[in-house]
Amino acid sequence: MNILLVEDEPTVARFIQKGLSEHNFDVVYAPDGKKGLDHALSGEFDVIILDRMLPHIDGLEVLQNFREQGIDTPTLILSAKNKVDDKVKGLRAGADDYLTKPFAFEELLARIEILASRVSTKAGGSTEMNLGKLKLDLINRKVTREEQVIDLQSKEFKLLEYLMQNANKIVTRTMLLEKVWEYNFDPQTNVIDVHISRLRNKIDKGFAYPMIETIRGAGYMISSREQ
Repeated sequence: MNILLVEDEPTVARFIQKGLSEHNFDVVYAPDGKKGLDHALSGEFDVIILDRMLPHIDGLEVLQNFREQGIDTPTLILSAKNKVDDKVKGLRAGADDYLTKPFAFEELLARIEILASRVSTKAGGSTEMNLGKLKLDLINRKVTREEQVIDLQSKEFKLLEYLMQNANKIVTRTMLLEKVWEYNFDPQTNVIDVHISRLRNKIDKGFAYPMIETIRGAGYMISSREQ
């Protein structure tokens, strides 16, 4: 996977480059907005990691510029600006995701993988998701496991869809709050636990094995043991 990293802080850039290289990603580094824009316009990258505050050209201006020129490469803004208004501006400028500094590398990696997999799903144009004998019909909003119809509420459906988009990967609570509930903050409630519990009762109860797993201290993961 080819990653464009546009980041002016050398320490942060080295940290990200080292981590991504260890996971076999090819990273092209740009230390300022101008060079970042030049690289982005090539359209040769799977994901772009873009700092918000950059020399020469601001990160949002870089983003708006290559979006206006038809480059739809999935882009994650990385910024110390953590106010809701800052995140909204970034997303409205064309970003696909927004991660604030300081951050855990594991979360950055998970978000990159999600952005890349989202593109693959779109490219395939599929309207159905399958994981073993669990099927999710995006058009008819229908879920079945082993041909048994499972009735889900709207938020449960969205939660399952997000988990299945990231099957066999850990999904953090922060990611669920942002992508399923569209929260840019932690509401300090048990909303995730309640919905995961309800979803488990419908997806796993009465079947041979559970598909939804809690990864202690990390988040949740859905997977299938079927071959």
